[in-house]
Amino acid sequence: MSARRTERLLNLVICLLSTRRYLSAQQIREMVPGYGPSDDDAFRRMFERDKEELRDLGIPLEVGSDTVWEDEPGYRIAARDYELPEIALTADEAAAVGLAARLWAQAGLAEAASSAMIKLRAAGIEADTTGLAELEPHVDATEPAFEPLLDALHARKAVRFDYRAGPAAPTATRTLDAWGVVSWHGRWYVVGHDRDRNAARVFRLSRIVGPVRPAGALRTGLPDGVDLRSFIERVYRREPSTEATARVSVRPGAAHQLRRWAAKVDEAADEQRGWDVVTISYGDLQWLAQGVAGHADDVVALDPPELVSAVVRRLRAAAS
Repeated sequence: MSARRTERLLNLVICLLSTRRYLSAQQIREMVPGYGPSDDDAFRRMFERDKEELRDLGIPLEVGSDTVWEDEPGYRIAARDYELPEIALTADEAAAVGLAARLWAQAGLAEAASSAMIKLRAAGIEADTTGLAELEPHVDATEPAFEPLLDALHARKAVRFDYRAGPAAPTATRTLDAWGVVSWHGRWYVVGHDRDRNAARVFRLSRIVGPVRPAGALRTGLPDGVDLRSFIERVYRREPSTEATARVSVRPGAAHQLRRWAAKVDEAADEQRGWDVVTISYGDLQWLAQGVAGHADDVVALDPPELVSAVVRRLRAAAS
């Protein structure tokens, strides 16, 4: 939509919201900037398109007249129909929204998160983002490949990048029809169709070397019924023999992320605190320690001892 048409539609909405009586098409033509001195047929066509556009946008255009003697219908927008309904959030839900805004503080979606907070405050809901603990979990999106991949997804473009599968692995150029960028177990991955191997593949963003380059239009889209997170889990699932087991004590109603990772949750099994005991299988001790420490005093590591030590080190570093 052109800037001129956008401005005209905005002026039309303001005009129809500001009146308590129905305005005829001729009155609207005289009052709303943008219609100008066009001939009658041109104005009618323009006005009909604008009315249809407002309806498509979900703006309730009301048609009627103030008296029974008026032959031509008038138009207005009733404020009661245009305004958003009351937004009701519980304290936990409002806190979750505030936390989500802070989680994205370091990512390319920070502007969108800020916009969401402004809209909530306009609706009379205060989601406090300043009083949250410094040890809250964070969604880091600092990999240079993150924003170029998101841009490619939005534009439905393929990408080309250099990739190193491991620290000692050689660098290879890959061309990918990207299907999605997903956070899984604290790391970011891109999933798509690898043209060089003619198969679906997963790439960790931290292993992409150098810039992400455009590679033309997509040739393949996301197949029906494919869940990207489950696909990544199948690719990176470790054999049970390579995993260790940890137990952590969790305050009731808290640390939902750890609960989602859990192999087992024993409610109120920590008799000293009256908390739940969560059993988690893991392959990366430092990754789990970061997740536990990120929940501050809602979680206490119980065993193994090396997990307890790793969590304590992180808490002491944060406190200092």
